[in-house]
Amino acid sequence: MIIRRKSRQIHLGSVPIGGDAPVLVQSMTNTDTRDVQATVGQIESLVARGCEAVRIAVPDDKAAAALPAIRAQVAVPLIADIHFDYRLAIKAVESGFEGLRINPGNIGGEKQVDAVVDAAKMHHAAIRIGVNGGSLEKNLLKKYGGATPQAMVESALAHVHMLEKRDFYETKISLKSSTVLECIAAYRLLASQCDYPLHIGITEAGGGVRGAVKSAVGLGVLLWEGIGDTLRVSLTEPPEEELTVAWELLRALGLRRRGPEIISCPTCGRTEIDLIGMAKQVEESLKYEQADIKVAVMGCVVNGPGEAREADIGLAGGRDKGIIFKKGEVIRSVKGQEALLAAFMEELNHLLQEKGKN
Repeated sequence: MIIRRKSRQIHLGSVPIGGDAPVLVQSMTNTDTRDVQATVGQIESLVARGCEAVRIAVPDDKAAAALPAIRAQVAVPLIADIHFDYRLAIKAVESGFEGLRINPGNIGGEKQVDAVVDAAKMHHAAIRIGVNGGSLEKNLLKKYGGATPQAMVESALAHVHMLEKRDFYETKISLKSSTVLECIAAYRLLASQCDYPLHIGITEAGGGVRGAVKSAVGLGVLLWEGIGDTLRVSLTEPPEEELTVAWELLRALGLRRRGPEIISCPTCGRTEIDLIGMAKQVEESLKYEQADIKVAVMGCVVNGPGEAREADIGLAGGRDKGIIFKKGEVIRSVKGQEALLAAFMEELNHLLQEKGKN
């Protein structure tokens, strides 16, 4: 059983983070923020896949000028990613953004930090202190001989102290490293030294399977230890793909559930249908579905019928024939692979319609 770390609770708009709130799933747009419609369209796509807070890069004044129009068209909490120019952070919270991702140390001197904190207080915005191993302060790199976990934690706590001196505590912290074990060590150390909510992620994890594996290992270990109040799975992929990995990770750990659980065979020499192709088609059809159901797509005569029977709806396919189960009962026997898949999709849609009426 996972016992989550006791963190203080802050709010991203009306959404609680930390305390007893569920782990929040985030992602980030990769559109040109100055293109309002493209950015709004991607935010809506992310939300449809389960994103609960969206971060947006704000690199210049033109991007900042687009923020009010973006904010007006979406309901999800928005976080502005700001570097170097404190005025962009002020414009973001004035535009209604509920959060900022900054490093107080790189937006100017004391007066600039004062101005950002005052604006965040006035507009009830939260601030995420984001420390990345690739951009640590030179003095810390020299002190620790590199971007070590100790260096990252010292950097984070120094930035947090800058906010605490200004009586600001609506803060969460992230420590990002592309090295999984160093990232785990850094979060463990930070978790032992403060009670702020933590945003976890493995940065520059890569794409596809490699990125998903690195993220699942790093985030899985931290979440199993109770560390993590929000998360992003960072992949070199369309950002919508990050959400699939994030939700499957939370489901696997028993922390949260969203959408269908899909189980399918790895295939072996007993498989006599195009199970890989069939499973991919089923997964594609369900990627925007939110109903909490268990779907089995099986092609093994040994384990297939049993697994399919245990699912809300399941397919067990064999040589030119397959059986469809619903709630443990056989409801159809179908000859031919194409006919089997078509029949299964028909029954799956019926089940989803039933779920939608309840």
